[in-house]
Amino acid sequence: MENRGAGTLGPSRPLRADAQRNYQRIVAAGREVFRRSGTEASLEEVARVAGVGIGTLYRRFPGRLALLEAVYREDVDTLEHEVDRLLESEEPWAAVVRWSDLLLDYAATKRALFHALADAVETDSELLTHSRRVVGDSTARVLRRAQQAGVVRPEVEPSDLLRLLGGCTMMGGLDDDQRHRIAEIVLAGIRAPEPA
Repeated sequence: MENRGAGTLGPSRPLRADAQRNYQRIVAAGREVFRRSGTEASLEEVARVAGVGIGTLYRRFPGRLALLEAVYREDVDTLEHEVDRLLESEEPWAAVVRWSDLLLDYAATKRALFHALADAVETDSELLTHSRRVVGDSTARVLRRAQQAGVVRPEVEPSDLLRLLGGCTMMGGLDDDQRHRIAEIVLAGIRAPEPA
């Protein structure tokens, strides 16, 4: 059985088309189940949601940590690809708003996964270092473009936006509507005033 431990990058060799579909379904189901029920949710539940047998899950992910890492890494990689799309297709302020939505969704999953991963891998592991770099660099790209366009206050730093949005995810008892409403207030605070 293939055994991939902490810090791995995903499947170690190309997968057949059906195996690749199963891999993607398991990762998507893992994200859904861990976000809803926490990282200690049963892997049998993940397999059920994915529509695969438990043996199929264990062939791809020999343990809980391997699946947690795959979900976490895919979310980070999605953010990295999405920022390129936003910068190409959205106006500067619309990109800031959409990026903020993506960060909030990412943070909701990350919150569920991060503590389990941080307990199992070193905080300076390649996986966690990679995620911090992607989030920081991507936020800076979106923010700097918006500042150059004059739609975000020039004194706002990427770390300011990350801390403000991070606060929206750390408060307990928020539903999605309230979390996004608070994010809109945060964004109103960083938006540059209209010219007189």
